[in-house]
Amino acid sequence: MLPRWFLTSLLCGLAILIGAGDSIAKEPLRPKRIVLIGQAPDGHPPGTHEYRAGAGLLAKLVRQVSRNAPIQAIVVSADGEWEDGPELLDGADAAFLFVSEGAAWISKKPERLAAFQRLAKRGGGLACLHWGMGTKDAKNIEPFVKLFGGCHGGPDRRYKVVDVRTELPHPKHPIVQGIEPLDIHEEFYFKLKQPDPGGTLKPVIPLIQVPIEGESHTVAWACSRPDGGRSFGFTGLHFHENWNQESYRRLMTQGVLWTIGREIPAGGVEVPVEKTDLVPPPQKSE
Repeated sequence: MLPRWFLTSLLCGLAILIGAGDSIAKEPLRPKRIVLIGQAPDGHPPGTHEYRAGAGLLAKLVRQVSRNAPIQAIVVSADGEWEDGPELLDGADAAFLFVSEGAAWISKKPERLAAFQRLAKRGGGLACLHWGMGTKDAKNIEPFVKLFGGCHGGPDRRYKVVDVRTELPHPKHPIVQGIEPLDIHEEFYFKLKQPDPGGTLKPVIPLIQVPIEGESHTVAWACSRPDGGRSFGFTGLHFHENWNQESYRRLMTQGVLWTIGREIPAGGVEVPVEKTDLVPPPQKSE
């Protein structure tokens, strides 16, 4: 027979383990972490291609709608060598890209592209905005499309400044909840490079379309990737002043939230801003 002191010690040890397990089970989950990648001006006129201001505004919108389920929205700069970038992505649940010629920027360094691919492989969310989906060199199109579901790339890429009314081909999709058709002055990219319907990638879901040159073109989309992750893109917001449009702010916020699996309410999320949020700082090239 085992001595009483041994049995007492064993029972005490089991009680400690059970209590610890109960504590671990009740510990809140780690907040989702989104890396929002902006950049210094790229030579466009002030009020356009406001990468840093746009990334910062979107970060604020994401944070304020996630109080009950916290999200860490981290704004970082893509300028320079971006040496700590791959490590940041390895600790992230999603990435938002708003930089100059983003598809080329991602493929510029093998380790950078590999970090985005690792994020995608583990089901991470990916979102891109305007020139953040761009590349002049067609060689960068294929790897970007596999990640984000769409690319404004190659020598045949198309864009145009238009005054149009937006269309919602899939109004029940979570990303466009609470969004109405909008009359807008905008530079849109169109005739995007997107997954081949006969390939391994799932076809994208068009969320916003606009009439350009007599045809209806997709300018915002959602994509459920084969790796289990989600991607979202929008070709607009060339003009920073268009963040004034509530539907634009809601579209971008809900697009990012959807990529990390957050539920979108039927009426859409609230996206209030202060007037100062909509004024970009003076541009200073680096």
